[in-house]
Amino acid sequence: MEGAVVAVVVVGLLLLVLKSGMRVVNQVERGVVFRWGKALPTHRQPGITFLIPFADRMRKVNVQIVTMPVPTQEGITRDNVSVKVDAVVYFRVTDPVRAAIEVQDYVFAVGQVAQSSLRSIIGKSDLDDLLSDRERLHEGLALMIDSPAAGWGVHIDRVEIKDVQLPESLKRSMSRQAEAERERRARVITADGEFQAAQQLANASRIMSDTPEAMQLRLLQTVVEVAAEKNSTLVMPFPVELLRYFDRAVQKIDSEIRTGSVPAQAREQDAPDSAEQR
Repeated sequence: MEGAVVAVVVVGLLLLVLKSGMRVVNQVERGVVFRWGKALPTHRQPGITFLIPFADRMRKVNVQIVTMPVPTQEGITRDNVSVKVDAVVYFRVTDPVRAAIEVQDYVFAVGQVAQSSLRSIIGKSDLDDLLSDRERLHEGLALMIDSPAAGWGVHIDRVEIKDVQLPESLKRSMSRQAEAERERRARVITADGEFQAAQQLANASRIMSDTPEAMQLRLLQTVVEVAAEKNSTLVMPFPVELLRYFDRAVQKIDSEIRTGSVPAQAREQDAPDSAEQR
């Protein structure tokens, strides 16, 4: 009877020891075991794990991706523009043992490195780079943060600049510059259209000069277009070349009269006609 009682007590003590040494590691965590104050080289995987009572202590390290916003940093760009920039850092623990023993608080450490790196990037970049070439800045910023973080067992997945705050005076200047640029392009497009129209008109005039019938057909087409509007008055264009022909004829007669090559009777007959033509 006494032996049975002793056996039950021993079994109970064993169960208590096993229970005190049993730990559960979640899927998103890894366990770093310290035995007599010294970290074991391998970490414990998710599931049930057992520790040596009174000898082992376990610290759980989260291996999920951490999204950490970087506070707004104020700086002066390389082209002497004062800006305020904020960003966000995505990182995760890749080596739980090093993250537990190499740095006291890896989240705080990554945050401080991200702030200093962001200020450094602002000072090395132009304003145009901050506004348009952000992909290159993201890569450079991630590399600057990942260099010290790699020694802490932390990997930087991505760094992104969220917003760039500009002074109000600079915003107004950029707005005026953009408006002037749009106006310049509008004027260039208008001038280019006029140039192309002039070229086409020049080509059409050459074709009409080579084929006089084309000019007559164009005249008739214009008359048809005007008549389609049901107007009571129809204006017919008069060729300027015809007026020039009469003017040359009058000048020729005047020159013959002055030189005396025209008889007096012919001069008397031509004089009224010349006066009328003039």
